[in-house]
Amino acid sequence: LLYNEEMIKTAFSHTNKTVHVNWLPLFHDMGLIGNVLQSLYIGGCCVLMSPEAFLLKPVRWLKAIYKYKATTSGGPNFAYDLLSQIPDEQLENIDLSTWDLAFCGAEPIRAETVEKFTTKFKPYGLTAEAFYPCYGMAETTLFVSGGKKTNAPYIYNVDADSFAKNQIVLAKPNQAEVQRIVGCGQTWLDQEIIIVNPESFTKCPPGEVGEIWVSGSHVAQGYWDKPEETEKTFLCHVKDMDSKPFLRTGDLGFILDNELFVTGRLKDLIIIRGTNYYPQDIELTVEQTHPGLRANSGAAFVVEVEGEQQLIVAHEVERTYLRKLNFQEVVDAVRLNISRQHNLSVYKVLLLKTGSIPKTSSGKIKRHACRMSFLNQTLNIVSE
Repeated sequence: LLYNEEMIKTAFSHTNKTVHVNWLPLFHDMGLIGNVLQSLYIGGCCVLMSPEAFLLKPVRWLKAIYKYKATTSGGPNFAYDLLSQIPDEQLENIDLSTWDLAFCGAEPIRAETVEKFTTKFKPYGLTAEAFYPCYGMAETTLFVSGGKKTNAPYIYNVDADSFAKNQIVLAKPNQAEVQRIVGCGQTWLDQEIIIVNPESFTKCPPGEVGEIWVSGSHVAQGYWDKPEETEKTFLCHVKDMDSKPFLRTGDLGFILDNELFVTGRLKDLIIIRGTNYYPQDIELTVEQTHPGLRANSGAAFVVEVEGEQQLIVAHEVERTYLRKLNFQEVVDAVRLNISRQHNLSVYKVLLLKTGSIPKTSSGKIKRHACRMSFLNQTLNIVSE
């Protein structure tokens, strides 16, 4: 669905309905179902922008929202991080007061991202309630959970040690070691969400992290012409329960106060000496170590070395730092920060050439592909 400038002006002269500005690729479920098809369904207008245009100059997204008076637009967590880094001088004359639904999904949402984004753009007309954490996937025809539009995001502090052992214990006031988790709303209509142990297929007790399973009329029937994958993913049953079939999402999370909290991908979870670590937490620690390391351009994963799981971190270097960076100083700082914040030792630190780490078309890190490239020795390494 493509509009030229004149068509957009004509459309706006005849309608006051919802306007979506979406930069995600057309065939991404968030872009196709949540924006293009929804706009067709309600008779609204959708403005599309290529992901490359946004990544090269993030302020373009905000300028498009202001120009077309968009009401609905969104993206993954890292997109809001990029917006929060835009210099103030690039934001002159931008008004975001029409943007009343800034949805965020497709990857775990960081509490710091929510706070930085809403604080930075409050002077530009954006309200805290506009930020809308949600969770969904193509297999559920997009939507799984989301909150009430009038509510600000829910952020809970949980005990970090318990969280590493898949247990959810609310942190005490002024507690030092906490994990901050952002809620992704609740279930709607005839849908059911349950948390299941991914190994035993038994339902998790309240206060325990497990795999998110979903059932409802919005869940697809299966993968086209792939009966074995369909059986493993769409037709799952809870052990010792005469239950209806559920969809395995492959995502980890828990439910607290009827709110779904998504903690990460099951296949990306790092387990070392029986303790769970989420790669996005380690990657953020690396990113914040030095300004010469690119934002949202790192991956943390494990490989087996002599029978033990060892941590590898790979991170891109900013182009302007490639020739002047003291690589050994950065590597030492990365090791120290990970040791301090996660009580982990790092087997290898890989500093990569700008723009070389495997990513999806919408800019999310492909950790499994990065791990395979490391094993195949095909990463573009500038220092290790």
